[in-house]
Amino acid sequence: MFLELRHLRSLKIIAHSVTLAQAAEQLHLTPSALSHQIRVIEEYFATPLFLRQHKPLRLTRAGERLVALAEQVLPAVERTEKELHSLALGESGRLHITIECHACFEWLLPTLERYRRDWPAVEVDIRLGMSFTPLPALTRGEIDLVISSDAVTTAGVRFEEMFAYEARLAVARDHPLAGRAFVEAADLAGEILITYPVERARLDVFRHFLQPAVIEPASVRQAELTSMILQLVAVRQGVAVLPDWTLRELAASGRLATCALGSEGMHGMLYAAVREQDANLPYVTAFINLACRLNTSG
Repeated sequence: MFLELRHLRSLKIIAHSVTLAQAAEQLHLTPSALSHQIRVIEEYFATPLFLRQHKPLRLTRAGERLVALAEQVLPAVERTEKELHSLALGESGRLHITIECHACFEWLLPTLERYRRDWPAVEVDIRLGMSFTPLPALTRGEIDLVISSDAVTTAGVRFEEMFAYEARLAVARDHPLAGRAFVEAADLAGEILITYPVERARLDVFRHFLQPAVIEPASVRQAELTSMILQLVAVRQGVAVLPDWTLRELAASGRLATCALGSEGMHGMLYAAVREQDANLPYVTAFINLACRLNTSG
């Protein structure tokens, strides 16, 4: 390929100048250097680009074609260069998120609405199809951030703390457990436990509360949506264990009651898992800081 960007820049400037000397001044070249550059192009294509005796300079058909190319290519190159600088500075990029927690939608969507206003140059999306095996997809570059309650040591992945939470038992306000400050695992032995449609190994209520005490609920009922789970709890169709951010408003209004799980409560931390090389990008740290600020109690 013979043509270079400097050729196109020169031709564009010449086309908008009265004389070659004026164009050379704008390009920070001597008139002879600019004249030589144009002559090399003309010799290569064996056709003149300008009618030199005409004042101001007039383009030939070949010159018009090359200037049209310059008008098309140079703005695209300039835009791309600007975008690359912005990417390098972490001012723009892609943030495709997947979550391992169904209830995270309750705080994630409002957080993303605010984040999009603050970082409009970042391409944001929620990817649900990879929520069961997110870390391999993260390391492959298919997604950019995983929201998880389990910090699993993984090569090339950093887990950043976002905010702490407490998992609490939600019961109807007239349920026998409603007046309790906390419940023990045995208190759930006769209850219908309503959960998200997730395998038990991924549910904290089983891993950290029921299984260590060797307790089984009377039965398990599943529901996709947090709103449906809360409605079922409210009409005494079962009880549910949910993170505190989903229960604060309903508990404060008296529509549901909540109890701690065990005398110490069952507490956890939400993490943002990101690739090591992306962990310090401004738009990544901004999302993590925003999630923490908007969702920390008190």
